[in-house]
Amino acid sequence: MSAETTSAQRVLVIDDDKKLCRLIGDYLSPLGYAVTAAHTGPDGAERALGAEWSAVILDYMLPGCDGLEVLKQIRAAKPALPVLMFTGRGDDSDRIVGLEIGADDYIPKTFSTRELLARLRAITRRAARIIDDPDAPEQEIVVGPLRLNPNTHSALLRDQPLSLTPVEYDILHALAKAKGRIRTREALIEHVRDRNYDVFDRSIDVHISALRRKLGDDAKAPRFIRTIRAAGYLLTDPDAEP
Repeated sequence: MSAETTSAQRVLVIDDDKKLCRLIGDYLSPLGYAVTAAHTGPDGAERALGAEWSAVILDYMLPGCDGLEVLKQIRAAKPALPVLMFTGRGDDSDRIVGLEIGADDYIPKTFSTRELLARLRAITRRAARIIDDPDAPEQEIVVGPLRLNPNTHSALLRDQPLSLTPVEYDILHALAKAKGRIRTREALIEHVRDRNYDVFDRSIDVHISALRRKLGDDAKAPRFIRTIRAAGYLLTDPDAEP
């Protein structure tokens, strides 16, 4: 598996199962992906940070250091790099921890190739939206001290940059465009996952929690992103509150 070509989307698979890595490479290569594999945590982190990638597929359990530690290193250096995590334990708590640290999505190791491709395409499509239509600039969105630039996929809070994953930015963008109006969980999931997956997936709640932390919201009484019971979420201007 090689990642020398520049025309293909470059994907790094970090997993100690060499057979699985070969299978992923054999499946994705004819579809326009150049796949490189790393089989330990330290090697995977070094490769992820040392080159440009379209996406990383990361296993939870790795020799040397686990996938969560690798993910922390990736997010510290490359917050916008799409990361899809494997989960082999079948435990929701593992998935939630990965999402809290900054994984864009997760997929069980019992995945079908069709599901892998769909999720990979979804996370890379979100990250690539910035260059999809450079001739159609969007206006900056302002919600009190929060400013979003859709053309650079960047956000500022009180003039300080926010370090957001692609999914977090997409959710915040969807809420900001509808500022003061409720967006349902189902609508947000459809927005970030392109209608491919179960609308009852808990990951949206984890991403909302991560956004609240980065916005400095009090978890017990959030002022930016409010939960409307049995309805969804809405974004408000905290400086406009009485």
